[in-house]
Order: sequence, then structure tokens, then C-alpha cells
Amino acid sequence: MIKQSIIENVLEVALSTGGDFSEVFIEDKYSNSLGLVSNKIENSISGRDFGIGIRIFSGLQSIYTYTNDFSEEGLLLAAKKAALAIQGGGSGTIHPLQKETFTPIHQIAQAPKSVEQAKRATVMRQANDIARNYDPRISQVRVRYLDEEQNILIANSEGKFIEDTRVHSRLAIQTTASEGNELQTGFYGPGAHAGFEYIENLDLNHYAGEAARIAITMLHADECPSGKFPVIIDNEFGGVIFHEACGHGLEATAVAKNNSVFANRIGERVAPEIVTYIDDGTLPNEWGSLNIDDEGEKTRKNVLIENGILTGYLIDKFNARRMNAQPTGSSRRQSYRFSPTSRMTNTFIAPGTSTPEEIIAATEYGIYAKYMGGGQVNPATGDYNFAVAEAYIVKNGKIERPVRGATLIGNGAKTLQLVDRVGNNLAHGAGMCGAQSGSIPVNVGQPMIRVSEITVGGTKGE
Repeated sequence: MIKQSIIENVLEVALSTGGDFSEVFIEDKYSNSLGLVSNKIENSISGRDFGIGIRIFSGLQSIYTYTNDFSEEGLLLAAKKAALAIQGGGSGTIHPLQKETFTPIHQIAQAPKSVEQAKRATVMRQANDIARNYDPRISQVRVRYLDEEQNILIANSEGKFIEDTRVHSRLAIQTTASEGNELQTGFYGPGAHAGFEYIENLDLNHYAGEAARIAITMLHADECPSGKFPVIIDNEFGGVIFHEACGHGLEATAVAKNNSVFANRIGERVAPEIVTYIDDGTLPNEWGSLNIDDEGEKTRKNVLIENGILTGYLIDKFNARRMNAQPTGSSRRQSYRFSPTSRMTNTFIAPGTSTPEEIIAATEYGIYAKYMGGGQVNPATGDYNFAVAEAYIVKNGKIERPVRGATLIGNGAKTLQLVDRVGNNLAHGAGMCGAQSGSIPVNVGQPMIRVSEITVGGTKGE
């Protein structure tokens, strides 16, 4: 990308005013996005983005800048301007850059740049046709295709010099069902850290069919009752509650500033013994996986809660200084325009021993949340409210009728303590997580679980 000698000069200039650590992040990204609406490709956008981020530490002070000027003169000027904001007491040391290599975890068979647009469009039309043919009440289908190839280089004053190529592919299917004045939507958006081979091998009958089925099922569902009930949350996208309400509270971004209910609680019981909570960036070809994080550290399996005991946090390099801890391979950013910080990768509750059938059979009356929708969380407190995209009444140990308009309201840390059943059917779901360092691919996941009591907001009353 850029000559090593130039990178070394940039790192040195960045420390010229007293910083003790400097870093360069170089990114060259190719992306494609296609949208299909009403049987037609509505838009097709391809692009390339190239830029360089420069970061400097001086104790607990951090400065970040970025530029699209990759000439030596432009890079040195950007580094100098950033350095002038540092009020350091000494001069950092530049160690000779040593190129690191690794064996990629995530094998790519078809790089996006090698795929013709016609092949992408063919898959999109197939998904559209499957969803439309599911039921005549499907009135609209939107399909969006996304892929990107991100080439990065990370170098720092400690001698790190490492490169990686990341490839992501995703297909998002949204359906609308209508009958009379009633409208309901369904959505499914599978994705992976993989090439076009992932898209070609997708079970479109499942994903497009599920997107259509959700919309049709909710079309004439009863209104959900409100009150406090046992709630069964299914696998895959059900993990979004704990991603938002607990996972963010385990990131050093919050913990280092004591802005988390989990701060300073290592070794304490925060959940029942049946709950183990993991963030694992090494799962082969999963949507949230990486070979290395955005500081050049190899990703790893981080057990955050083990058998109910809080055992760790997700820690980036800067917050490691605040916490007197070591980084955990968890530093991420959307692009060179963002300074990295601690973020999740693939976060999930580990499988338990109960079968889904046993969990349902053991529930006298409650709500079964098959697919979760969007929601809001206060990251400092963990208070949340989440819509349920597809819900059912459970009565006498059986799934009864579908209900709509359900909202789950609670507190992440407290909800975690009320998990009383954990299933054996772990599954992951692809999503995007927006936070301080931008929007990044993450997996949420869990097996089916039961929470003994959650406040359910509904329009029917108790």
C-alpha cells in the first residue's frame, strides 16, 4: 500500500512532541450494493475508499486524525498536526517494524471483485420470487445485496507491522404482507465473513420463505397482552437483547470509565450457573469474525461470564492503560475515519442442556419470542425495550396463537439473573452494531432461553 520507510517516518513524526505511542491504520476498501424492489434492480452502487488513520497516545491522552492524502508530504503533515495536540513529557521510542504473518482463519473462495453483477442480480431475483410466491398476500419484496473487500495495514511504534484482507457478503430480504387495511413486514438478513460462494450456497427457500412467513403470520395475529410473564426467547436473533443490554456493558469503553453496571465486579456472580457468555472472533467465516482486530491483535475466544461468574471484559489498547490490563483482541472500527475501541465480534450465550421442547413444555403461561426486532438501550444502566417481530402465547406447555405488538421491557443485568432455562440449540444471527467507533458487522447468538419474568408491553391489556 505505502512504503514501509514512509510509515516509519510518519510514526516518528507523530511522537515528535512527546507522545509515547503512535499507530498508522491504512485501509483500501472495495464495496458493492444492489437493491431490488418490485421485481426490478432499483440501484447498483460500487465504490472504493482509501484512507489513513494516525493515532497517538501520551499516557491517558489520545489523539486521532485521518487523511486521504497518501503522499509522503501529506502523511507527515497530518502526523505533525496531530502531534502538536499532544502535551507529552518525553519522547517515545520507535522500534524497528517487524512484519507479522498468520494463517487466515476465514477461507475465501470467490472474492467479490471477481463476481459479475449479473450473478448477484440472479440470486436477488430468486429470493424475490420465492418470497412473492409464498402467499398471494405478499404485496412487496425488497432484496438488498452487499459485499466488501477491506485490505488493511496496521503499524505502530512498538514494531508491529501486519496486513489482512477481510471479505463480507450479505443478503437482506424484507417482505410486506397486506390484506384490507392490514400491513405487516418480515425480515431475514444472513451474512458471513466469506465471498460470493456464501451467497451462492444460501438456502433461499429458507431465508426468503421465512421473511414471507413472518409477515403472513403477523398479518392477523391477536394483540399481545401486557403484564409480567415468563418469556421464552428463541435462538439466533434472540441474542440481540443480551448483546445490547449486557454485551456493551462488558466493553472497556464503558468499564474503564465506570459507566457500566459490570465495572469492578470480576469474580462476582452476575447470572445463574447455567449462563456462560462468550465473545469469539475466531469462529470460521462468521459475520462478526476477524483474523486480527483493528489494532493488529489476533482475535480470540473471550469468556466474559463463566457459569454465572463475571470473568473478563473486552479490552482495547487505550483502555487497557486505564484498567491496568491487557488487550483482548477486541478493538474495532468502521473504517479509517474512526479511532478504534473495544467492541464485540460474535457474542453469544453458550448452549445448555435443555431441549426447546422441554423449555416450552415447562412453561404454564408466557410469551414465546421467536424473532426479535429493533430496540433501545441505555448503555450506562442496561435498561432496554425491544420489539418482538414474531411472538406467540404459550399456554399449558404448548405454543398457542401468534400475537403482535409485543415489547420486552427490562434491565439487562437483572434479566440475565432471571434466566432459568438454557437450550441446546445455539445459533448465530448477523447484524450491524453502531457505537463510538462506527457501524461494524457483529453476530448475536444464543440457544433458546427462558427468563422467569420480563415486563411485556402490549396493546391488549392484561
